[in-house]
Amino acid sequence: MVSRKLCLAQEPEADDLLSADDFALLTGMLLDQQYPLEHAFRGPRKLADRMGGFDIHKIAAADPGEFEELASTPPAIHRYGRSMARRTQDLARYVIEHYDGETSRIWTRDDPDGKEVLRRLKELPGYGDQKARIFLALLGKQLGVRPKGWEQAAGAYSERNSRRSAADIVDNESLLEVRAFKKQMKAAAKAEQGA
Repeated sequence: MVSRKLCLAQEPEADDLLSADDFALLTGMLLDQQYPLEHAFRGPRKLADRMGGFDIHKIAAADPGEFEELASTPPAIHRYGRSMARRTQDLARYVIEHYDGETSRIWTRDDPDGKEVLRRLKELPGYGDQKARIFLALLGKQLGVRPKGWEQAAGAYSERNSRRSAADIVDNESLLEVRAFKKQMKAAAKAEQGA
């Protein structure tokens, strides 16, 4: 794992966990939908605090009802805490089943190229095409994980100096710029629908 310091949750303890644990980062990205980005990336830390640490095997093996309760107790990991608890457990089980619980094998096993890493990310529960491309761009831009062809596979999210997604957030200012970009895109899409 590359030594790194992420700034996605905008909270030191939460960012420390994302920086140290690949599954925490994968989970934060999973939670990043219909919820403010920095709060989504704080979700793994909330789970860690309630479970005595962040452990992919403990998450996968947890009683589903108890885990849902733990995830939805205020402050919840997401506005849809129970649903996201189920998705988080599905993700943990998938990574254990397919990558022996070693999240980094998604991008390291058999020395994959960018296209293959993207394919593997898209197969993850809760990861669609866009989320997979953003995560691939995050790996390349901030973690130094740059398999051959990663920029083409990540598409526009790999553009240097862009403010498009979580892949571009390195401090509070860039978070605000990404938020402004997303707002602009939504407004443009709405205007196009009304035309």
